[in-house]
Amino acid sequence: MPRRELLTPAQREQLLAFPTDEAELIRLYSLSETDQAFLKAHRGIHNRLGVAVQMAYLRFPGRPIARDETPYPTLLAMVAAQIKAPVSAWSLYAERDQTRRMHAIDLIRWLGLRQLDAGTHRSLAQWLLPIAMQSTQGPVLVQALIEEMRRRGIVLPPIGTLERLCAEVHTRAQRRIFKLLTQPLNDTHCAELDALLDIHKGGPITTLTWLRQPPGKPNAKMIMSHISRLKILRALALPENIGRDVNADRLLRMAREGAQMSVYQLKEYEPLRRHATLVAITLDVSATLTDQILDLHDRLIGTFFTRSKHKHKDRFAADGKALNAKVRLYADVGAALIAARKNKDDAYAAIEKVLSWAEFERSVQEAKGLARDEAFDSTALMSEFFGQLRRYTPAFLDLFEFRAAPVRQRLLDAIDVLRKMNRTSAQTVPADAPVDFFKPSWQRFVMTGDGIDRRFYEIAAVSELKDALRSGDVFVAGSRQFKDFDEYLLPQSLFNQQQTEGRLDLSVPTEVSAYLDERLTLLREALSETNRLAAADELPFVKLDDKGLKVSPIEDETPPQAKVLKAQAYAMLPRIKITDLLLEVISWIDFTQQFTHLKTGDSAKDRTLLLTAILADAFNLGLEKMAEACPGVTATKLSYLVAWHVRTETYSKALAELVNFHHRLPFSKHWGDGSTSSSDGQRFKAGGHAEGSGYRNAKYGDDPGVLFYTHVSSQYGGFHIKVINGPVRDATHVLDGLLYHESDLRIEEHYTDTAGFTDHIFGLCPVVGFTFAPRIADLKDKRIFVPGKAEDWPALSTLIGGNLNVKSIEQVFDDVRRLGASIKQGTVTSSLMLRKLSAYPRQNSIAIGLREMGRIERSLHTLKWLREPEYRRRVGAGLNKGESRHKLARAVFFHRLGEIRDRAFEDQQNRASGLNLVMQAITIWNTVYLDRAIQALRQHQTIDDSMVSHISPLGWHHVNLTGDYSWAQDKQPSPGEFRALRPAPKKGAPKEASPGDG
Repeated sequence: MPRRELLTPAQREQLLAFPTDEAELIRLYSLSETDQAFLKAHRGIHNRLGVAVQMAYLRFPGRPIARDETPYPTLLAMVAAQIKAPVSAWSLYAERDQTRRMHAIDLIRWLGLRQLDAGTHRSLAQWLLPIAMQSTQGPVLVQALIEEMRRRGIVLPPIGTLERLCAEVHTRAQRRIFKLLTQPLNDTHCAELDALLDIHKGGPITTLTWLRQPPGKPNAKMIMSHISRLKILRALALPENIGRDVNADRLLRMAREGAQMSVYQLKEYEPLRRHATLVAITLDVSATLTDQILDLHDRLIGTFFTRSKHKHKDRFAADGKALNAKVRLYADVGAALIAARKNKDDAYAAIEKVLSWAEFERSVQEAKGLARDEAFDSTALMSEFFGQLRRYTPAFLDLFEFRAAPVRQRLLDAIDVLRKMNRTSAQTVPADAPVDFFKPSWQRFVMTGDGIDRRFYEIAAVSELKDALRSGDVFVAGSRQFKDFDEYLLPQSLFNQQQTEGRLDLSVPTEVSAYLDERLTLLREALSETNRLAAADELPFVKLDDKGLKVSPIEDETPPQAKVLKAQAYAMLPRIKITDLLLEVISWIDFTQQFTHLKTGDSAKDRTLLLTAILADAFNLGLEKMAEACPGVTATKLSYLVAWHVRTETYSKALAELVNFHHRLPFSKHWGDGSTSSSDGQRFKAGGHAEGSGYRNAKYGDDPGVLFYTHVSSQYGGFHIKVINGPVRDATHVLDGLLYHESDLRIEEHYTDTAGFTDHIFGLCPVVGFTFAPRIADLKDKRIFVPGKAEDWPALSTLIGGNLNVKSIEQVFDDVRRLGASIKQGTVTSSLMLRKLSAYPRQNSIAIGLREMGRIERSLHTLKWLREPEYRRRVGAGLNKGESRHKLARAVFFHRLGEIRDRAFEDQQNRASGLNLVMQAITIWNTVYLDRAIQALRQHQTIDDSMVSHISPLGWHHVNLTGDYSWAQDKQPSPGEFRALRPAPKKGAPKEASPGDG
C-alpha cells in the first residue's frame, strides 16, 4: 500500500524546526548543574560535547540526532560554549557511530524518556482518533501527535513513522464516520439514497447530477427550479440530526470525493461506504441549494432595485422634451396670470390668451401623466416587479425556517402574515399586520389612505428579509452562509479554555484596559506630534490648513540607469516556450507532486497531462481547446485527471511550493524580505454561460464580470488568489489571503488601495497580528477620531471628525477577541464574518465596537501617513508590485480575450489558480535567469545593487505563450546546468524595456 503523504517537505521541516528566538534557545538549551555533572562522567571533550548535543536534541525537538546529521549550528555553539569545548570536537565524535548510539541509549534512560513500542503506538492511536474525527489536515494531526509524545516523554521517531501512524488513525476515523452517518438510516432511507443514482425522468443524467446543477441567472424561474431540487432532497426525510456529530470538513471532503465518482463506481462501493457517501453528498447539496436559493433571491431583489433606478432615470430622460415644453407653457400661463392680477383683468381670459381652455385642460392631463412620485423616488417603480416576485415568493417563504435576533422579530412576524395569506389566497393584508419592520423609505408606499398596500407590503418584507439575511440578523436552518452568527465562532467554553491556557495566539492584550492604554497613548502621541508639525507647516510634502488637506504625490523614483540595466538584463534572457519553462522550473522544484488524488492521495502519474490541464486553466483555453493544441492529448483524459487531481487545495499546495522556492532564492532578497505584501483585484468580463454568475459593478461599466483578487509579497510572490463574483468590497477578502495561504511567508505589513479598506478591517488586522497600511485616495475626505477634545489639537481641526466611543470597545472587546481567534483558527473565514459585520444595522454592538477599534488604527495610520513620506513611498512601492502583475496576467490569460465563460464558481477558481501558478513559475524562471544575466553584466561593468531592486521578474516578452504545446524533455538542460544567455547588448544605452520585459 503506498505511503500516505500527509505533509509537504516544508511542513515536515517546520514541524521539527529548531527555535530562532534567543530567549527560547536559552530556555531550552541551558545546561543545569545536574546536566554538567552527567557530562563530566564522560571522558574526552569530544564525548562530552557529543553527549551534550544529543541531550539537547532529545529535549527539543525530542528526537535523536541522525547519523551523519550536522547539528543545528546555533545549538552546537551554545552547548559547546557552556562546556568550554571547541565546536570542531563534534567531527571527532561523529566518526564513532557505535559510541553515539550507546550514549543515546544511556541518555534516554537518564532523561526518563522511552521509545515508541507497539503498546504506546496503540495508546497514541486511540488518543489521536478524536482529533482525526475533527480534522482532515495532516499538519494538524502530526503536530498534535508530536506535542502529545513530548508530553508523555516518548522519543520522536522519524517523521515518516509519525505520518504513517496519523494515516492509520485517519483511516480508522473514516470508518467510524461511515458508521455515524449510516446508523440512523432505515431500509427506506437506503433505498431512496440508492435511487439518486438512477436516471432522472428518462433524461441523460442521474437524479444526483440533476440536483447538483449550478445556479444560473437570478430570475424567478431559476429560483423555482432550485426550490424543486431542494424539495426532492427534503422528501428523503433523513433523520434530523444526521451528520451533526461529524466534522464539517470531513463531510465536505466525502461529498467532493463522491461527486467525482462515476455512478458505477458509487454503486460498486460496499453498502456502508456508499450510503455514507450519499448522505454526505445529500447534506452538502442540500446546504448548497439552500445558500444558492437565498443568494439568488438576494441578487434578484438587487436587480429589481437597479432596474427601477434605471427605468426612473430613462423615463425622466425620455420625457425631458415634453417636460421642458410643459414648463415653458406653464411659465407663459403664470406670467399671463400675474399680469392679469396686476391689471385686475379676468384670469380665465388671460389663460385663453395663451391657449384655449380645452387645450389647457388637455395640457393638465398630460402633465399628470408626466409627473413622477412626490419624493422623486425610483422605489415607486418596484411595484412593476411584483408579478415576478409572486412567481416564487409563496414557495420561497414556505420552504425555509427563518430565525431572527430580537431586533428582527417583527420582520419574521410579517413573513408569517404573508405565509398565512398565501395559504388562504387572501388578497388583503390584515389591519393588525406588523408595519414597523421596514425602513422609513417604505412607509408612504406601504401605508396608503385605503390601508396597507398588498403589493408594496410583500415587496418591502422580502427586501428587508434580504438585508437581514445578509447581515445575519435573520438566519436559516440548514444553511452554511446564512446561519446564526454565534455558530460561526469558537464555542465559548473552548475560547475560555484556550484563553486560560494562553493558546489563542492573538496580538492584543487579554484585558481591554491594557489594550486601550496602549493604543490611546500611541494615538495621543501621534496627534501631538502631527499637530506640532502642522502648526509649524513642517509636514513633509503635506499642506494642512483651514482650507483642508493636500498630500503631494510621491514621484516615480526609478533612476534612468535602472531602466537601462533592466533593458540590458532582459535582452540577455533566453527565448523559451512556456512548456519548456515549466519543465525547467519543475527540475528545480517539483510542484506537481502536490496535485494529489482526491481519494488515494497519490500524485498524478502523467505529469505531462497534469501540466497540460494547468495550462488550460492558466490560458483560459478550456480542456477541449487545450487538447486540440497539445499533440497526443484528449479532452477525456484531461477531464478525468482534473476531476481527481486539480482542485483549490492542490493548487494552493503547489503554489506554496513555488512561492517558498522563490522566497529562498538569494536574488529575491533584492526586492525585500517577504514580510510585506499587497493585494489588489483584477476584473475579467463574464460571458457565455458565466454571464449569469457574474456581477455588475458601476466602477467597471454595465458588463457582468468576476474579480481575481491576488495577494503579492514584496518579492513578487503571488501567494494567494481568490475569485470574487459578488458585489462586496475588496476589503472583505483582505484577511483571507493573509491568514489562509500555505506558504512559509510571514507577512507583517499589508497594503491595499482605497477599495481594500474599511474600519472593520483596520480594527481586526492588529487583533490577528498584521499591520494594515492602505493607500486611501480620498484621504482629505476621511476624518480621524480622537480620545478627548478636538480643541487640544487645533492644527488638525479640519481632519478631526469626532470623539472615539471607548465604551463600545469595552463592551465587546472579548467578543472581538473571540471573533479574531475564530478567524485565525479557521473556524470561519474572515470574509464571511466581515461581510456580515458590514451589513449589520447600526445597533449591533460588535459591529460598532470593532468599527471604533478600526477608527483608532485608521487615525494612527493617517497621522503616520502625513508625517512620514517614506511610509507613503513604501506603501506605494508595495502596491505597484501587485498592480504590475496585471499586465502579465492579461498576457497569459489570453484566450477569449480574457473573458470568463465558466459558470461554476469552482471552475472559475481553478482558472484563477492556474493563472497564478503559471505566473509564479514565470516569476521564478525570470528570477533565476536575471540573476545569471546580472552576474554576466558585472564582468564588464560596475553595477550598483540598489539599481537591481528596480528590475521586476514579471517580464514575458521572451516567453512564447502561444502555438502548439509540446513537452520535449530532450530540450531541457542537464541537471545543474542552465540555458545559455543571449549576448550582452553592445555598449551604448539600449532602448527602454517594453512592458513585456518587466
